[in-house]
Amino acid sequence: MTAVAPNTAVAPNTAVAPTPRQLLQVRRIWAEPEALASPRGRQVLDRFPGADIIEVDSHWNIEELHGNAGNIDRWVRVKTEDLVLGVKKSLAARPNGRSADWIAPSLANGCAMACSYCYVPRRKGYANPITVFTNIDKIIGYLARHIARQGPKTEPNQCDPAAWVYDIGENSDCSVDALVSDNVADLIAAFRDQPSAKASFATKHVNRDLLGLDPQGRTRVRFSLMPEADSRLLDIRTSPIADRIAAIDDFVAAGYEVHLNFSPVVLRDGWLADWAELLGQINDGAGEAFKAQAAAEIILMTHNQRLHEVNLGWHPKAEDVLWRPELQQLKRSQSGGWNVRYRNNIKADGVRQLRELITAEAPWLNIRYAF
Repeated sequence: MTAVAPNTAVAPNTAVAPTPRQLLQVRRIWAEPEALASPRGRQVLDRFPGADIIEVDSHWNIEELHGNAGNIDRWVRVKTEDLVLGVKKSLAARPNGRSADWIAPSLANGCAMACSYCYVPRRKGYANPITVFTNIDKIIGYLARHIARQGPKTEPNQCDPAAWVYDIGENSDCSVDALVSDNVADLIAAFRDQPSAKASFATKHVNRDLLGLDPQGRTRVRFSLMPEADSRLLDIRTSPIADRIAAIDDFVAAGYEVHLNFSPVVLRDGWLADWAELLGQINDGAGEAFKAQAAAEIILMTHNQRLHEVNLGWHPKAEDVLWRPELQQLKRSQSGGWNVRYRNNIKADGVRQLRELITAEAPWLNIRYAF
């Protein structure tokens, strides 16, 4: 592989799982009037009874949040103390073909966690708290009609051999969203009755309340994993890697299909040895029932100039490993912006080496795709 130069050392793991109270101490709820008046909106208000209510015209354009450059200094505090209620006006399922066959209409946007590589805040400005979409009944109705139009899945693909897979958490983390409202529980219940489709979401937060939702195999949870050293530096406010691995068997036993999401893979000095250690932790920590149905996706890190500049204002140490111009090239995003990713030869070598490592250390693990 093309040499990956050393960079700033990553600190050893001393992570402690954040509690729901630490993640969400909501003091302000910014709400569209229609969302505020809805049953789901009222449920959210009941969960945070002491919050101030501020009515806004648009959940997407709140000048005090998204247009305020001063919020860079309050990046994590805004995620902790602010919440937005809105109505999802455009309902559409987008073709995907990687993690899922379709990307479902979002039930939320933004996150209380603060992963320094997250692509969602690239488009939202200077703050990225959770926005809850309260018209969950319309989202579920749209998905039921969309699933019916697809009919049975007659040809297997990398997403699933028999079911249409819908990613319900592209712009948020459903495990954290479930702390705010019953949107996630309602979607899991809806997919339980869909014999030709599955819900799917990736998560970095272990929410054991989800174990009681009885998904009956119709929801796939993809636990996002990376070496603990990388996670401690980059996965701010998330559950420690050891906790995520420890939850795998419990989620399988509760009726979830459980896959792994190796994302993002960060190329740095010693990265491959740390991934070998992680695979050993998974081998030792997960049981045979999980391994019999397991699959994984591999996604090498993609970064963004605008997010790089935001991170420099609140977490500059992360940029020592994320922003590596000597290893990276420009890439046009699907939305038309410019991102940076590893150069083609460096990325290809990284994917190859990680695939070979998985074959050697975890031969039971099917790689659904890697890029």
